[in-house]
Amino acid sequence: MKLLILTQYFPPEVGAPQNRLFELAVRLHKLGVDIAVLTAMPNYPQMQVYQAYAGKKYFYEEMEGIKIHRSFIYASKNKSILSRLRNYFSFVISSARTGKAKLGNFDFLLCESPPLFLGYSALRLAKQKKARLIFNVSDLWPESAEKLGVVNNKLLLKLAYNLEEKLYKRSTLVTGQTQGICTNINTRFPDVKTYWLPNGVDLNYYDPSKVKESDWRKKNNFLPDDIILLYAGIIGIAQGLEVILNSAKKFNDNSNLKFVFIGSGPEKEKLVKLKAEQKLDHVFFFDAISKVEMPSVLKTINAAIIPLRKLDLFLGAIPSKIFENLAMEVPIILGVDGEARQLFIDKGNAGYYFEPENVEDLTNAILKLISDKAIAAQLGKNGRHFVNEFFNRENIANGFYERLKDL
Repeated sequence: MKLLILTQYFPPEVGAPQNRLFELAVRLHKLGVDIAVLTAMPNYPQMQVYQAYAGKKYFYEEMEGIKIHRSFIYASKNKSILSRLRNYFSFVISSARTGKAKLGNFDFLLCESPPLFLGYSALRLAKQKKARLIFNVSDLWPESAEKLGVVNNKLLLKLAYNLEEKLYKRSTLVTGQTQGICTNINTRFPDVKTYWLPNGVDLNYYDPSKVKESDWRKKNNFLPDDIILLYAGIIGIAQGLEVILNSAKKFNDNSNLKFVFIGSGPEKEKLVKLKAEQKLDHVFFFDAISKVEMPSVLKTINAAIIPLRKLDLFLGAIPSKIFENLAMEVPIILGVDGEARQLFIDKGNAGYYFEPENVEDLTNAILKLISDKAIAAQLGKNGRHFVNEFFNRENIANGFYERLKDL
């Protein structure tokens, strides 16, 4: 069986789709699938091509037996919609050209969305390579872009919705990262075959019994008895991270409680400015760290805050950072309603829920969590047990492999 993964995002970039696709590819390869990846020159989230790949139009490498073909992408720190479209379409064009010139035939082509526009390249390459198209949806685009106000141009939205429908209907299978995504697609397009392909976690890699103690606290001048609440990930519009800073104001008199942000993104500059204006000395911002460093950092913290904005769109969302935290027995304070709340709070009993964007609710959840260390520790243990049972990457890959064989 030969599978081509077409994605704009892939390691050495750090991020949710990068990790998810790489981990899936490695496990499918071990099951005997001949895997190739067609991706862009690494540039995310800094929006600058990494030095080792700078100036190249094509680059080939291998990672753990996975054949990786990289093609040109336009990367710019300019945040305008025009610049963003140039970024997307430069890879649409270069991936189509590189795929035609460098790759043979495949049984399946799995295309990662967003960006939705990569579907243009996927349709063309699937036909050229005689491959059945599998369209993998990790975010309902363009719906999310429209509701977040990222895209308002009516013509562009119409084109995007038309492309979305075309891709679903021409795919042999549409895989959704959450059950909510699959339900949304089947509600609008009842004849489309969907498959829940969730994110998950490597329980061997994120294992608190194996991860060594870190000097991360000491290195960053935190005390052993400081209570550290962590947000780690993209600092973007969808997350609504102002709620954390506004809640942090309520704890100005608690010298041991620290709010830590690790990551980068379009909203970081604004949040750093807000921290300075409000004189929140117990709020800290650090740059993104590598996957190698993350387990040891998670071992040193007390809880993770995981918010999204209050939109119906996110009722079917499951932020990927949930999995690593729970695998490391870190209790979560979850500001995501719907599927995530039902799974990890109601069913998994792995932390506390707060209403998205509700400062008072977040503050109360923090107070509950820090008031009893024994209960917080049990919530963490519940979380690891839950993700081991339902979101183990090995089981996810095995299930998807069987689905591919059925096709």
